[in-house]
Amino acid sequence: MEHFTEISLAFGAFALGMFSPGPNILSVVGTSMAVSRKAGIALALGISAGSFLWASMTAIGLTALIAAYASVLTVIKIVGGLYLLWLAFKAFRSAASTKPIIDVGGLAARSLSMYFLRGLTVQMTNPKAALTWIAIMSLGLGHSAPSSTALVIVLGTTILSVVGHLAYAVAFSTKRVVTTYDRARRWIDAGLGVFFTFAGIKLLTSRA
Repeated sequence: MEHFTEISLAFGAFALGMFSPGPNILSVVGTSMAVSRKAGIALALGISAGSFLWASMTAIGLTALIAAYASVLTVIKIVGGLYLLWLAFKAFRSAASTKPIIDVGGLAARSLSMYFLRGLTVQMTNPKAALTWIAIMSLGLGHSAPSSTALVIVLGTTILSVVGHLAYAVAFSTKRVVTTYDRARRWIDAGLGVFFTFAGIKLLTSRA
């Protein structure tokens, strides 16, 4: 595949981003720990559905803009690159902190369908989601990338989202995994900082 390298980098940014706890991950983790595994799974599926919607909307919007105005790709890449560097900064700051990141409080019992809708709402109302998807799509799309490339990224990230969030829901319903992750968290965050720095610089310095 001609654009395999760019697609792989986009997948890598998305997959590794799931190791950096944000509102989505913390919601799944907290629900699995404080309520039940089934509730965590329902929430995870809702978040994944939201990821699919964000990915689809971003892909359609970016490919349309690039097709109409090739020069807009430069602006998109600058925005995406700067956001990746911001994520790198946050990851390094988290690695330097000893404060626990998991909060399991304030989760009321409700039906599984309500947990699914809550997950969808959390994802779709996240103000940083648009920037995240712009950064991911910018890594995978160039001015010469066909529409099939965007489709591959959307489907691939959706699969990664489902697998990743379900893994969090299942894993964090066990105390052993929670303890292990807490011990390794700072090293994980440091590794994420390195990756996001690399991805951000690559995006800012790329020509296509």
